[in-house]
Amino acid sequence: MSQTNLILNHLKEHGRITALQALQEPIGSFRLAARIKDLREDGHDIATVTAQADNGARHAVYHLIKLAGAAA
Repeated sequence: MSQTNLILNHLKEHGRITALQALQEPIGSFRLAARIKDLREDGHDIATVTAQADNGARHAVYHLIKLAGAAA
């Protein structure tokens, strides 16, 4: 299964994903933003929210809004 499909499955199951989650097995993706772009190009509605960790570091959290072809 491709990384893009693994990321989409994670989004379907959990509703959100971060780069750290994508890096872990079974996904193993170093390029989450690129895979999210691919999913958006396939018609999936995915929102990006910037979160801040306790240490002040910022990171993106991607939220699945609607699957491609899903009814509104």
